[in-house]
Amino acid sequence: MNPLIFLLILLTMFLGTMLVMMSSHWFLVWTGFEMNMLAIIPLLTKTHNPRTTEAATKYFLTQATASMLLILATTINLLYTGNWSIMKLNNPMASAMMTMALTMKLGLSPFHFWVPEVTQGIPLSSGLILLTWQKLAPLSILYMISPLMDSYLLMIMALLSIAVGGWGGLNQTQMRKIMAYSSIGHMGWMIAILAYNPTMMLLNLYMYILMTITIFSLLMVNMTTTMTSLSYSWNKLPLTSMIILIMMLSMGGLPPLTGFMPKWLIIQEMMKNSNIIMSTIMTLLALLNLYFYTRITYVTSLTTLPTMNNTKMIWQFKFSKQMPYMAPIIIIMTL
Repeated sequence: MNPLIFLLILLTMFLGTMLVMMSSHWFLVWTGFEMNMLAIIPLLTKTHNPRTTEAATKYFLTQATASMLLILATTINLLYTGNWSIMKLNNPMASAMMTMALTMKLGLSPFHFWVPEVTQGIPLSSGLILLTWQKLAPLSILYMISPLMDSYLLMIMALLSIAVGGWGGLNQTQMRKIMAYSSIGHMGWMIAILAYNPTMMLLNLYMYILMTITIFSLLMVNMTTTMTSLSYSWNKLPLTSMIILIMMLSMGGLPPLTGFMPKWLIIQEMMKNSNIIMSTIMTLLALLNLYFYTRITYVTSLTTLPTMNNTKMIWQFKFSKQMPYMAPIIIIMTL
């Protein structure tokens, strides 16, 4: 892709997200979503092959449907209230349709089917943008209108998303699909706490984005897309592979790693609000995520570990070779 065109596309995507996050007018929010959607389509099809074309088509159809529901909900609310303000979402039907539109854009269950398929069909760099940057705009709107939305509907969607994120990733061997199901599960945790403490949702979002960027960056360094290739990378880049597996256990919420903190705080907040049953179910479902991350760690690290005959000198050389660009990641992990 031409660097100038690539820069223009990134700028358009950035401006679309900023327009959504800073607007208080529904029409400007819808415009920002459209700018964002149309800008990311070329990034999904950077490598021209049928799989990326199929993934981009699925993404476009899903996001276009969500945008249609969003503008329809806005129109119904306009006829009911007479204004375009975001904070005047008083019509129950408009509120329910807005919830469906935003959760469809996020990839929450039961509108999650596009996320694994699209993520699997695109390059790792595009998958990184899809699972991090593209979550900011819908979550910012949900953050602003959370007091006006049906909390029971959000809780049901959150619980379904955590369950799907756990069950869907159990038998996967493709790293991109595993990260996609992990994204669905993490979005469920964020939506679950939205009704009680929206600020805690932002904390969870920061942690999720930080860990996802780290894992995708390391996968791109390794050029790894499957569990098998990740296990082979132990012989070439042992430090990189080790950090990938530690970050995955962190995403699963294994204490005392960083990913455990937001889950612990969310459960604590829900217990304070007497939502004990929901928090218990969420904790049990989180074990599914932790299980398949532990399985990845076991399969990739204990099946093809270098033997002691491969010499300690090679390991020391590889560790020292990787250390300069691994130092920032190690610092992040120890925060």
